[in-house]
This record gives sequence, structure tokens and C-alpha cells, in this order.
Amino acid sequence: MTSAVIVDAVRLASGKGKMGGALSGTHPVELLAHVLRAVVDRNGIDPAQVDDVIGGCVQQVGEQALNISRTALLSAGFPDSVPATTIDRQCGSSQQAAHFAAQGVIAGAYDLVIACGVESMSRIPMGTSPMGQDASGPGIAARYPDGLVHQGISAELISARWKLDRDTLDSFSAQSHQRAAAAIANGSFDREIVPIDVVNASGDTVTHTVDETVRASTTAEGLAGLKPSFRTDAFATRFPEAPWQITPGNSSPLTDGASAVLIMSEEMATKLGLTPRARFHSFSVAGDDPMFMLTAPIPATHKVLAKAALGIEDIDTYEVNEAFAPVPLAWAHEFNADPAKLNPWGGAIALGHALGSSGTRLLTTMLHTLEATGGRYGLQTMCEGAGMANATVIERL
Repeated sequence: MTSAVIVDAVRLASGKGKMGGALSGTHPVELLAHVLRAVVDRNGIDPAQVDDVIGGCVQQVGEQALNISRTALLSAGFPDSVPATTIDRQCGSSQQAAHFAAQGVIAGAYDLVIACGVESMSRIPMGTSPMGQDASGPGIAARYPDGLVHQGISAELISARWKLDRDTLDSFSAQSHQRAAAAIANGSFDREIVPIDVVNASGDTVTHTVDETVRASTTAEGLAGLKPSFRTDAFATRFPEAPWQITPGNSSPLTDGASAVLIMSEEMATKLGLTPRARFHSFSVAGDDPMFMLTAPIPATHKVLAKAALGIEDIDTYEVNEAFAPVPLAWAHEFNADPAKLNPWGGAIALGHALGSSGTRLLTTMLHTLEATGGRYGLQTMCEGAGMANATVIERL
């Protein structure tokens, strides 16, 4: 069977997902085009050799509409002959893109493909795509007569089920910033981040290379002073068990970003004189209770470990997306996972969660972490809207 290997993986440094953020003055097509150009230029690839570009984007409306992956590759100067598609599996969109890309290589449909993702949350705010529309329909209303809830409430319910107190959430969140700040200081992200020239608020052109959302001074004590974000009288009545302790400090910030992973067969890598850095080992995707919404990384991880014939003790690093602090903490509790291996360079609470970009962003960071530590296996999983999750195991070569 043909192996799908990773030759390179790149990302932009995060920008705050609001106007005035480092990347907010740049059209999302150009954010994605920039990483697409970078991943082929760094490896001497003729873009005409790319069989497909598979991208993730959640808010596919406005500047991110009309198949942004295709628009971006044309902006990047790829030839007209290169096709592209843009998919939406909510926060796991570009992780799913990587699955489809690698599975296409394994099946023999592709020789060389790019998986990527983008989200500009400053220019296309979260919630824009269904704004003013009923995105569920009568069948959902009949099945869930009390109504589904948004992810913030789900995070509260997870905190209650796994008995996670506020101090635990805030301590984990502060650690995310501290780990990310240490990684920046140590140059750990230097190889994965692609510099991009942007125009700042003063009108000057500057080169953006450092994640804007990381706050090195963050402490659990400082986060303790933040007020809960999601408590209302109606929700408090409906969910009396909710502890009401999810705040901006233990949640991922709105973020702009883009990332890309160069995937090919081993035979193509040899033909092009390129060195594979890792191979895709196993994949899974799972669904779970959409009311809790954020718990699907647990069954997805059980599935992928079973497919890989590995135990959690065999995994050298885990990237579990920090949409909210309860998500990786509940996951770690279920697997008795080593906390030192969990998001060792910080996670989305510090580095940001640019929705459609996050899947390949996590994959990029996981690859570089394995290389820096000499680890063999990495496991990535992330919660997704409506109660889903992807999980991926890669093996460093």
C-alpha cells in the first residue's frame, strides 16, 4: 500500500481576530495564497505538479465564499490546471482536508496534494454565515425540542460532568500561554512560521512573524478575576448543574490565520529528491452528543488508537485543540494522558483558534514538536461543531 508522507508544513503567526489585529488588513484569500506559495517555494515544487488543493474554511461567505481554496491558489500564481475544493467540518475542517488528501494518496488518486486552511475572524466574524437564517430546520427542532446550545454552554456542561473547577481551568490556560511564550523565546516556531508583510494600524508595512495572541505575563491568579461569559437567567434555569466558569481567559481567542501541509506519496518524494518528515499512520472521525458537542475527541481517539494498534502510552506528543480548557482536560482525564505531552508548545488558548486553519495548524506544530523532541508518534484531535471530532496519528520518519 502506498504511504502518504508529509514533506513540509507551514503556518502564519496568529493575528488577533478583530479589526486592528496584525492580519486584519489582509484579505483572507491572500492569507491562504501566502502559505500555498511558501510551501511549494520552500521545496522547489513546480505548482503544476499539484494534483489538488483541499482547504478548510468555516465561514464560507463574503470574502471567504466561492471556494476560497481555488481563488487562493490562483492568487498564489498556480497554473489554471490545478483544481481545489473547500470543505467545512467546522473547527476540524483543515484536519479533515489533511485526511482527504492523505487518503487520496494512499488510494492512488493523488501523487502530490496540499491540505490547507484559512479563517479571517476579523473580517468575517463568527456566526456570519447563518446570520438571520434558520440553519437547523424543522427536523432538528423536533428531535431536540428544548433546542441545542452553543459551544460555551457545552464547555460549562463538560466542566460539570468532569468536575473541573475554575482554578483547574485557569491554571491550564495560564500554562498554555507560558508554554507558547517559552516556545517563541526558544525559537521553536521559527521553522514552521512563514513571515508575511502586512500593513499595521499606523499604515506602515511590517513583517509579521510572532503569534499575536500569546500573553507571556498570563497567570492563573490574573485569569481568576475574569467574569463568566455565558451565564444567562434562562440558561441558569435550564442547566442548574452548570458551574458558570468559562471566561475569555480559559477559552480560545478569535484569531486570523492560515496554514498548509505538503503531502505526497513516498515514490513522488523520491522522484523529486525530497525527504519525507512523517507519514500518516491512522485516521478516525467520530460523532457524539451534540448537546455536549465538544466531547467527540474522546471516542475519536479511542477509534484511532484501535486502528493504529497503539496505546496512549505509545504516543510521544498530543495536540488536542484548546477550544475551551475543559476540552483537553476532560480528554486527558479519560486517557490518563501525560500532561507534559499535552500541547507542549501551548495550545489554542494562547496561539489562537482560526477555525478553518486550526486543523493543519495543529498538524504543523505537532510535526515540528516530534522533530524537536525525537518522538515517533503524534496524535492530533479536535472538537467540532454539532458534536464531531477527527483524530490523526502520524509517525515521524
